Amino acid sequence: MSADLLRRYYAAFNAGDWEGMLACLTEDVAHDVNQGGREVGRGAFAAFLKRMERCYRERVEELVVMVSADGTRGAAEFVIHGTYLVADEGLPPATGQTYVLPVGAFFEIRGDRIARVTNYYNLQDWLRQVGA
Repeated sequence: MSADLLRRYYAAFNAGDWEGMLACLTEDVAHDVNQGGREVGRGAFAAFLKRMERCYRERVEELVVMVSADGTRGAAEFVIHGTYLVADEGLPPATGQTYVLPVGAFFEIRGDRIARVTNYYNLQDWLRQVGA
């Protein structure tokens, strides 16, 4: 069931289980980075997770999952609670600042895997919270 797949994906995220997250994805997954470009492939997603692990410590809370009747599209709304650990490329210096942001995510589901992940959050709000 698609809703279970999305819940598994976020449970793996909260556990820091990157292999568990990657197992939820198709080989050719398309990842639309918030206010950025599209990265394609499980390898690119793994590199993204490695950068995220280095720069941020985050936890998804208040997760709500919605799935289309045919199971091919999904959405999630949640609040991310995070700590900015190490400066990410092109972003302000990190000093352990904490932040809380509402996030929306949209998914394409193919078979029993996620084929597209598109995330949206308010970057200006995040920048304000980390003191940029």
